[in-house]
Amino acid sequence: MNHSKKVKSIKKTPWPTKEAMAQIYNLNLWGGKKGTYYSGEGSHKSELVAPYIEELTKFLKSFKKQLIVCDLGCGDFNIGNQIYNYTQKYIGVDIVPELVAFLRESYSNEKLEFLCLDIAKDALPKADCIILRQVLQHLSNEEVGELLFKLVDYKYVIFTDHIPLGDFEPNKDIVSGQSIRIKKRSGLDLLSPPFNMKIKSSKTLLEIKLENYKGIIKTTLFQMP
Repeated sequence: MNHSKKVKSIKKTPWPTKEAMAQIYNLNLWGGKKGTYYSGEGSHKSELVAPYIEELTKFLKSFKKQLIVCDLGCGDFNIGNQIYNYTQKYIGVDIVPELVAFLRESYSNEKLEFLCLDIAKDALPKADCIILRQVLQHLSNEEVGELLFKLVDYKYVIFTDHIPLGDFEPNKDIVSGQSIRIKKRSGLDLLSPPFNMKIKSSKTLLEIKLENYKGIIKTTLFQMP
């Protein structure tokens, strides 16, 4: 995948992501009880989570040899905890050190590994499949572009994003943090400029129309070249 010319044209920004995400969990900005780690309704609301788990389980069980799965932005592990049994190994990655330490202490299984990494800047672990569930929607275009360079090393990418209903201008830039592009009536299209991600094929696994918000939670399976 060669989109370096496009990515280099993106305006350079600071890297506030680690501090922003730590603040979100420390102040429970996505909900949950004080002193707990909670990744928001998108990771807990049954009407959003159940169909997603069903589709992921179906995909993972379709392989005779189980896949090694790397969940980038695993958050509080409520999603991963429901799918890791269908993997050869599940690697949960998050940028908040305290959260990763909590997950390591709370979950012990030979299939599980938790790593504290900045997915834009750090080298990623080897795996067959990458999960990106409502993570890139919180990142600046620069950070998204930095990550996309690394996805060529994987066979599959399962990507979920919150996008507007109807037509919209994709890939408007944001500052990394709690907000997402939906507030600018935008969403990510990894196949469009400035990213132009190269793939072998794509398939929409799931689209959930939100009742209380404008938009759709869309999950796409990419097979990488």
